[in-house]
This record gives sequence, structure tokens and C-alpha cells, in this order.
Amino acid sequence: MSEASVLKPPAVRPDHVPESLVYDFDFFHDAGLKVDPHARILTLVKEAPPVFWTPHNGGHWMIIGYDEVFKASRDTESFSSSFMAPAQMKAMMASLPAGAPHIPQPRPINIDPPEHGKFRAPLQRAFSPKAALALKQDIRALADSLIDAFEKRGHCDFMVDFAELLPVQVFLKMFGLPVERQAEYRALVKEHLSETNVEPAKTMMKLRRIAGVMRDTILERRDNPRDDILSALWRAGVDGRPTTLEDMEDYSVLLFIAGLDTVVNGLGFLMRHLANDPALQAELRSNPKLIPEASEEMLRRYTFTVPVRRVGKDIDFEGVKMKESERVMLYLPAADLDSRQFAHPDRYDFNRQERVHIAFGGGPHRCLGSHLARVELQTVCEQMLVRLPSFRLDPAKPLTFHGGNVHGVDTLPLMWNV
Repeated sequence: MSEASVLKPPAVRPDHVPESLVYDFDFFHDAGLKVDPHARILTLVKEAPPVFWTPHNGGHWMIIGYDEVFKASRDTESFSSSFMAPAQMKAMMASLPAGAPHIPQPRPINIDPPEHGKFRAPLQRAFSPKAALALKQDIRALADSLIDAFEKRGHCDFMVDFAELLPVQVFLKMFGLPVERQAEYRALVKEHLSETNVEPAKTMMKLRRIAGVMRDTILERRDNPRDDILSALWRAGVDGRPTTLEDMEDYSVLLFIAGLDTVVNGLGFLMRHLANDPALQAELRSNPKLIPEASEEMLRRYTFTVPVRRVGKDIDFEGVKMKESERVMLYLPAADLDSRQFAHPDRYDFNRQERVHIAFGGGPHRCLGSHLARVELQTVCEQMLVRLPSFRLDPAKPLTFHGGNVHGVDTLPLMWNV
């Protein structure tokens, strides 16, 4: 029995959900996810239907099949990214007292087309392939400085000593937030992502808190712009009008949450696999040109993000009846382990024929930061292999993991000969 089951009784199965589509899986607290996430997910894709309903976390749909996830990702009318129906949102906002602070919405990720495109456009340049490549040397230098701190001691906890630091510092500098507050910011993101409370009103109050810690910096960049994303967003405008403080708070909560967590976990899964595969380490050391392909297969094999959707209208999706406003998880980690799409999905094979993974999602909401994530993953892989001899897991120290909207590694003890 999962922790969520102990803390909160499972939801009652709705009448329109047949017993055959109910599967007992808690993507936050399932015990298997805390031992070995992707081993548990391989079992899930073998046992569960491509679309199923789980009674955990208030009861919701899980879409785990590759084709099904791809289709749902592109159908923004049936699978909305908004927290709640427009009428419900309007009523909630109208109920706020006069003068109440703005409640941020993580734009553009929590709005649908055509509004989505208007808010995504100002971000495109900052996260373009060219912009990501321009950061490569700075990322390499930061990676080297972090490795300097533990190289000679022969061991590290990769998550604490590296993964929690590099992508966070890269993003804070790029975004325009003070690096010296990284521990405070990272703790706030962890708290937000670990929360299983799904009530929209409470979620929005948490977003208000996140916006609050950035407010002074946001206003400072308006009055004294610099060479960073915050300043660029103030200058860009939205759909032909000037950018407002409310726009900036909406942008900021999205970028804050995504930028301070996702790549951290991707690095953890990448290094964990390499630590378990000395032959692959040797191959990539002898031929570093293979690192981009190797990293891409890592993304497929160890996909880790779980986008949330809301059923926009009563639909029949792949033979499954869904009702308006029901929650849906697009379980990307399972979609990339679907044997209908990938032969022997459990095998790590960067020479495989079918390579088109869905680790960054699909459709109009495909991850805006995918180019930066790739540069960071590849550069870190390069530097760890150049700077350290063959490294391995420390058998005396267990690994720990977490589930949730971003699956990840909590501790990753590595060791090597010095």
C-alpha cells in the first residue's frame, strides 16, 4: 500500500469508468518508484492498459501508451493545459477581494492555443538552439569548477555536489535571479513539486508565493535592464502590447519551476546509468563524438517528466469515455518504454532504429528548454568522462529516488580510484 493510500483514502471509481480500466498506481508515492523508477514503470507498461484510471491523489486518468500520449499532446481542445475551465477560473478570480494580489498562471504552459502562442513567442529566442550553444563554454567551465571540488577525494554524492548546483546556477544567471539565493529557490521548488494536493485554489496560492520571492528582482529588471531573460521579457511585449507586471509574474513562476528542477533529475539518471556501465564509459571516452547520441538514448530510456492535463469536454478517447474537467497525467516515462513503439524498450541502445522519443513532450507545449537541456546533459557527460577515471556506484550507500510530476534521483553516491 502506498503512502498516499495511508494518508488519504482512494477516490471512488466514477460510474463511467469500467473496472477493467482501474489500475492501482500512485505516481507520487508508489513504493517501486522510490526503489528504481524505470524498473517499476517497465512493469506498469506490461500490466496496465495504455489508458487507465487510478484512485490515488483524488482519482485521475493516466495515459501511458506512446501513441496515446502523442495524440493527447496534440489535441489541446480535448486535453487542456489550464488549471480549470474558463468559467470556473473567472468565477474564482471574481471572488477575490478588491485589491487582492495577482494570482500567477504559469504561462504559456497553462494556457491553450491560440493564446498559448502569443505568450510563447517572446521566449523562443532565449531558448533557441543558437542561444543554448552560446552557453556551452560557460557550462563547461562551471562543470570543471564543481568537479575540482571532489575530483581528488575519490567520491561524491553527485546530486548534492553537482546536479543540484550546475543547472540551477546556469538558469539563475540566464534568467537574471541572484545566484546566492539558489538554496532558497531550490527548496521552494522541491516543496512545490512534492505537494500532492491537487485543489486548484491551493495550487494558485503556492504560485503566488513563488512569484513573491522574485518580485523585487522582476521590478528591478524593469527599471534597470540587463542582459538576461527577465529584462528581455520586459522589452518584448506580448501580442503587440507592453509587458505588464502580471505577465512577468506568469512567465516567472513557469520558468522558475521548470528551470530549477528538470535538468537536475535528468543529470541524475544519466550519471546513474554511466556508473553502472563501465564499458559505455570507456566507449564514450574513446569516441566522445558519440555522446550526443548516447545522451539522446538516455532521455528515451529514463524519461522523467509528467505533464498534467484537464479533460476539456466529454470525449471518447481511444475507446475510453472521459468527462469534462477530469484530470489526466501524460505519463511520458511510460510512453518512452512502450514496446509497441520501441523494440526491447528496457535495453539502452543508442544505435536503435526507432529513436523519436517523447521525453520533451509533443504538440504546441513541447518543452521550450529542450535545446538547453541537451547542451547541459552532453557537456556534463563530456566533462565527467574527461576529468574522472571510471566511476561506479558506492555499494555501501543506497540510492534513493522520488516520483511525482518530475521523477528523479535524490542521492547518487559515486566513487572512483585516485
